[in-house]
Amino acid sequence: MATIKDVAKHAGVSTSTVSHVLNKTRFVSEDISVRVIAAVETLNYAPSALARSLKVNHTRTFGMLVTTSTNPFFGEVVKGVERRCYEQGYNLILCNTEGDLERMRANLDTLLQKRVDGLLLMCSEVDGQAFDLFARHQPVPTVVMDWGPIDFPSDKIQDNSHHGGYLATRHLIEQGHTAIGCLTGPLDKLTAQQRLSGYIQAMEEAGLGINKQWIASGNFECEGGEIAFNEVYAHGKLPTAFFICNDMMAMGVINTASKRGIKVPDDLSIVGYDDIKLAKYVTPSLTTIHQPKHRLGQQAVDVLLEKINHQREGHTVIQLEPTLVERDSVKNLLS
Repeated sequence: MATIKDVAKHAGVSTSTVSHVLNKTRFVSEDISVRVIAAVETLNYAPSALARSLKVNHTRTFGMLVTTSTNPFFGEVVKGVERRCYEQGYNLILCNTEGDLERMRANLDTLLQKRVDGLLLMCSEVDGQAFDLFARHQPVPTVVMDWGPIDFPSDKIQDNSHHGGYLATRHLIEQGHTAIGCLTGPLDKLTAQQRLSGYIQAMEEAGLGINKQWIASGNFECEGGEIAFNEVYAHGKLPTAFFICNDMMAMGVINTASKRGIKVPDDLSIVGYDDIKLAKYVTPSLTTIHQPKHRLGQQAVDVLLEKINHQREGHTVIQLEPTLVERDSVKNLLS
């Protein structure tokens, strides 16, 4: 494999001149430039990306830590990240933490050894203490995406989960429902807490009582919806509607309710959260709260680039607003 020294020898110039021609870092006469380019083509020389990155102190590579989940939400966000990285000429190294502190530490060490220019974190199941790891590695620019601790010192891109929970519950109320339950995600997660608080606000504003037996938590997966629904079912009478704090749990509820002879929406109305692609293909198609997942990923990359390119101090928090998507899983009791 040809080296820069081989190119310089073939063109009859110094290695620094070859570097200036290839990187356009200094004026070089047209005659010499032509000779250098001809030598590059003749020798089939490819500059070392690693050597260049060491010289200019950046690799045009980002690292992303994400917790494995069967929830397509994560995959759709990652797709937005990857697409924006490609558009901006960056590579993405994706690492799976599997919710394990040691796995996270090993992944972080690997990314730092590869001299990534920035980090993107979407680690929903890792204990908050794990984020102390990242504080020790500042000033590597870091963006926390959606499911991270709110007090971690970094830029953040977040969904307005409280407002989303409020929108979902208000929609059920506007359709004539007064007996409304809420199946939440794990309540040690900020997103689950905020969606529940949005539900509570909408109920209180409407002057509706909250039956604590109609509130249960799951794990943001299909089986979590099944478990939470069965917990409420065991108490006896069901509400006429549920706000379920993500689509995967909502799908678990639809399946479990069907097995018990409970039809959605005839017997039970449901609003989910996330608007994953599968939501419109289940039966009935799911009324849900749309999160701009691709934009979440794209915005995270843009914030990281802005911080790197402009060496911005301090931390930015960007909040993306959710919207209601009406489909077929809510029955209108007023008509």
